[in-house]
Amino acid sequence: MSITAQDVKALRERTGAGMMECKKALVEADGDIEKAIEALRVKGVAKAEKRGERAATEGTVQSYIHANGKIGVLVEVDCETDFVARNDDFVAFARDLALHVAAAAPVAVDEDGVPAEDVERETRIAEEQFADKPENIRGNIVRGKVDSWLKEVVLLKQAHVNGEKYEGRTIEEIRAALAARTGENIVIRRFTRFAVGD
Repeated sequence: MSITAQDVKALRERTGAGMMECKKALVEADGDIEKAIEALRVKGVAKAEKRGERAATEGTVQSYIHANGKIGVLVEVDCETDFVARNDDFVAFARDLALHVAAAAPVAVDEDGVPAEDVERETRIAEEQFADKPENIRGNIVRGKVDSWLKEVVLLKQAHVNGEKYEGRTIEEIRAALAARTGENIVIRRFTRFAVGD
């Protein structure tokens, strides 16, 4: 069975895995996208679990100040060893992350960091917007709307603002690729965004 570029792209969008990993998984699954997803999840979860247990106690703090001097960002990205913390790719990732935070203004690194009252507010708004929809599908529509909002405000879910350089990948996909290249647990620990007047 021939695997098309559209198949690989569809699998990438659903899993966040790299292009070559997706192609290999599709070939192994004879083009069955569900089997390929399962295979990627098994491999990805195993790798993430191994790395996730290791402490990320080294790292870097990088900054970005916009040319107009009205927006500034500090980010902390951690890894396991000083060797990786000084690696050019790692430092470049942290710098690009600071630029992204300045432009995209995320609320939190991950979903756990989003204030509960913000999620409740968005849920209420969505429930009111779709109150006229049939009850059996309303819950799914509301969940979809809230998930869509989370993609806009959660750093790891955002597509990097430099879409050309990062090919539309999310921050989480870029972070995972760096972790795979370095073989270390890479953690975006925190960020602070300053804007004049905010």
